[in-house]
Amino acid sequence: MVEQRFPIKVNEAIEKVMEFAHQGQTEHISIEQSYGRFLSESIIADHPVPYFDRSLYDGFAIRSKDTVSCSRTNPILLEIIGEIGAGSVFRESVDENQAIRIMTGAEIPFDCDAVVMFEHVYEQQIDGKNYIQLDRNSAAGQNISFTGEDIQKGEVLLDKGTFINPGTVALLATFGYKYVPVGKKPKVGIIATGSELLELDQPLQPGKIRNSNAYMIVSQIVRAGGEPIYFGQFSDDIETCYSQVKEALEGVDMLITTGGVSVGDYDLLPVIYEKLGAHVLFNKIAMRPGSVTTIAEKDGKLLFGLSGNPSACYVGFELYSRPVIRTFQHAACPLLRIETAELGTGYPTANPFDRFIRSSLIVKEGKLLADPVGLDKSHAVTSLAGAAGLIVLPGGTVGYHAGERVSVMILEDQQGMPFNSEVNETRTIPNG
Repeated sequence: MVEQRFPIKVNEAIEKVMEFAHQGQTEHISIEQSYGRFLSESIIADHPVPYFDRSLYDGFAIRSKDTVSCSRTNPILLEIIGEIGAGSVFRESVDENQAIRIMTGAEIPFDCDAVVMFEHVYEQQIDGKNYIQLDRNSAAGQNISFTGEDIQKGEVLLDKGTFINPGTVALLATFGYKYVPVGKKPKVGIIATGSELLELDQPLQPGKIRNSNAYMIVSQIVRAGGEPIYFGQFSDDIETCYSQVKEALEGVDMLITTGGVSVGDYDLLPVIYEKLGAHVLFNKIAMRPGSVTTIAEKDGKLLFGLSGNPSACYVGFELYSRPVIRTFQHAACPLLRIETAELGTGYPTANPFDRFIRSSLIVKEGKLLADPVGLDKSHAVTSLAGAAGLIVLPGGTVGYHAGERVSVMILEDQQGMPFNSEVNETRTIPNG
């Protein structure tokens, strides 16, 4: 008997899923391994940066008051009494009309308040002593980076949930973080269902297709920061499949299945969810592709029943699985980032439901341009290979013309977008 289903809106589906999204544990990993992870704690500066007044250039540290009367018509001589290399300090007094040779990054001597660059002086030797000749005056603070001008002690350097990029790593290293607090990666199980599926090394047969979804999802999980665990293709026997799903669920933080979620007599997952005692959040969404996406919850763990059609499976993962995986890692912005783009090619088809179209993205003359790529059908695979974004067309619209402004979800992006539990503040679909 075919099950009757009632679709909910995309935004509502995201909100239902995110009710069960939670942050995982913290672990401390070496800074060399921290790229691509998310901070699980805010990082506070325990010292100022720079830590001392330092020279911005190679040159000479001087007392600016000695140059007040200096000009092209009235040059002055300053005696060179020492040298400071980077990492060294000069603790002696610098008296009137004296200078210290200094390298970039070296600490400014206590009595000095300016640095003159090498190219602005003329060096000479008189009676066995070394001097520099200046023909211009210097202001206090010239060519000096002062203590704390970049970062003050006690300042929040990085907020919890920050994505760790190479610049973030540099900042962590500056403050001595040999080990970095990050959110643990969730273990995400993957199960492929369907008697029509062949493994990759099997020859094609009539009525059969190769199992592309499982390997696609493995890559999507990695991109989202999770740890994929592929359990393989499961049996079509209901009791065997139930036992396999139950066992797999025990060893992961969340479970993704592909196929077996439509409304035919051969679809096993609704029966399995019932046998597990799982709470089905929804089993149909007013969207294309991926309307039969079914998500359930069992003892706090989410089970994502994604479509067996590749494009529908792909979109379902990005909308619903990705933000849960990111939240587990303490990401501050778990949703895909949405930008406004100009549509390069018209899309005349009416959209009774929210539609997600695989698209290319380019910037031309300062504008972000989005163009549909490949075949816009749920079973299409080629459109996924060229997809850099998902054009979002709200339900109830009657086609779009080239040049119109549309919303686009950015796929290859780490910035993301925050989730807010207030319904009116989290909008994947404009006006949805």
